[in-house]
Amino acid sequence: MQTIIVTGAAGFIGSALCRYLRRNNLARVIGIDAMTYAASREAVGILANDPLFSLIEADITEAATMAQIFMREQPDALMHLAAETHVDRSIDRPGDFLRANIVGTFSLLETTRVYLHTLEPKAREAFRFLHVSTDEVYGSLGANDPAFTEETPYDPSSPYSASKAASDHLARAWFKTYGVPVVISNCSNNYGPLQFPEKLLPLCVTKALHGEKLPIYGQGINVRDWLYVDDHARALYLILTRGRLGEKYNIGGAAEKRNIDVIHMLCDLMDELKPDSPYKPHRQLITFVEDRPGHDVRYAMDFAKIKNELGWEPQMTFEDGLRETVQWYINNQSWCENIRARKYAGQRLGQKGE
Repeated sequence: MQTIIVTGAAGFIGSALCRYLRRNNLARVIGIDAMTYAASREAVGILANDPLFSLIEADITEAATMAQIFMREQPDALMHLAAETHVDRSIDRPGDFLRANIVGTFSLLETTRVYLHTLEPKAREAFRFLHVSTDEVYGSLGANDPAFTEETPYDPSSPYSASKAASDHLARAWFKTYGVPVVISNCSNNYGPLQFPEKLLPLCVTKALHGEKLPIYGQGINVRDWLYVDDHARALYLILTRGRLGEKYNIGGAAEKRNIDVIHMLCDLMDELKPDSPYKPHRQLITFVEDRPGHDVRYAMDFAKIKNELGWEPQMTFEDGLRETVQWYINNQSWCENIRARKYAGQRLGQKGE
């Protein structure tokens, strides 16, 4: 059985990927996570007694530590998801994003480059480095612009997206210069259970349960493409195992929605699922707040490449996924409250769903 290292394993997408890999018995999984504010041991708690899963608390920017892990675990592949991802936090603390997203990726690329020289030719040939990125590197679309393709020029707007764009370029350069067997993915907004509560959907469910205002940037007209996290995990494994080296693959949810329409749907679900709530109708809690700097107007992903080459397309409709997600947060408020009670750095509350 393959051994796969997953960085960012206790994060939202990383933990979903770990659960997917083990649920389908696809690999022995070594999770690495620095366990910063957005990490959650509960997200991988279901794997706690799985002998083919382990979680190592480590910082990917520490190259010596990464080298030790690689040499000890002898991985067959690396799926690199560790990143600072929250746009609002990147505005307040850009240095954290440059360190984690740029220096961290450099550290892993260099660790992999050296590690490959220790392998037998067959194992070296089979190794894969999947670098997981975002649609935000492409910048912003107008209302009638065609969706992002893999050939869309990069045009990042925030410190977060700029740092991810830089890490994408590093991954491509290490493939071209050193032959590190890199494949890159760029995904749209992820959503689903176990997402950190500063993101749009868990934030609004939690606030609605408490009768608090639901903050929406500007007039809520920003458009995002929503991707259910388990669909994303399935796509990542396909790209790792079947994607062409040096290529990049867009992953989209086929669910473009304005933020205000998403929150209207969420509020209507809250009315239905919490019929005794004193805060019905929950739409009355919506409040518009000052827009954030550099707020991209629209993202949309053309995922024809991964569909045509690898046979992937999203299976979860947004309507079904949103219902499942809202119900999960209603049923698991103790998890949300534990995180909500943490005194994590920064005052901004997010409007995104990545």
